[in-house]
Amino acid sequence: MPLLEVKNLSVRYDKAQILNGVSLAVDAGEFVGLVGPNGAGKSTLLRAISGLVRFEERMKRGTTGDIVLEGEVSLAGERIDGLAAHEIRMRGLVHCPERRRPFRELTVLENLLAGAFLSTSKSQTQRRLEHCFALFPRLSERKEQIAGTLSGGEQQMLATARALMYEAKLLAIDEPSLGLAPRIREELFAAIGKIHAEGVPVLLVEQEVGQVFRMARRSYVLSQGRIIAEGSAQSLMADETLRAGYLGL
Repeated sequence: MPLLEVKNLSVRYDKAQILNGVSLAVDAGEFVGLVGPNGAGKSTLLRAISGLVRFEERMKRGTTGDIVLEGEVSLAGERIDGLAAHEIRMRGLVHCPERRRPFRELTVLENLLAGAFLSTSKSQTQRRLEHCFALFPRLSERKEQIAGTLSGGEQQMLATARALMYEAKLLAIDEPSLGLAPRIREELFAAIGKIHAEGVPVLLVEQEVGQVFRMARRSYVLSQGRIIAEGSAQSLMADETLRAGYLGL
């Protein structure tokens, strides 16, 4: 049984069909990539899995424009597609969305503690805090600094660390390298590699296809809201049509 299983997932915003019958799976301990051109629906897919699309649907109910989500999402064999986003988070599916979004007026330490708001154990929170500082030493050095004054790379480290402040059964990360300098990207991907090496399965959405293929055991290619290919880096790279039309390689 896969750890995460998505079956025939579709999302429509008003008349725009963003996802159309998407199915994918992530096994326990696996590192899976999700790649494809801009506008393919990759971020919407992660938002649907983590419950954020369902949250948007509830917020828009009774207003103009409809958000329709259909399909099944299961985590460790349990259906989660009908749950609220915070309930999905409590079950261990951690979504680190694109464009970082720290609490800009709070310090680094306060941001991290906010990530542990669901925890009822102070000792566990302290252990996870120490773990995050070990993964990202820069954050330890800047723990009293206001998050809004951090560099873009440091804000992405903070967003990733904050996502890890509550136990993760699966870490879904959306475009972590967006807008970052090459050296910072390397540092960030090294930390993500360590997180996976510690036993946390990862579902990574990333425009840097080469980086995804170096880290993921297998990847899915999403285009116009549909999965058009799935396999190892070697098998996907061997398809000239995929390379030229969808992977940018």
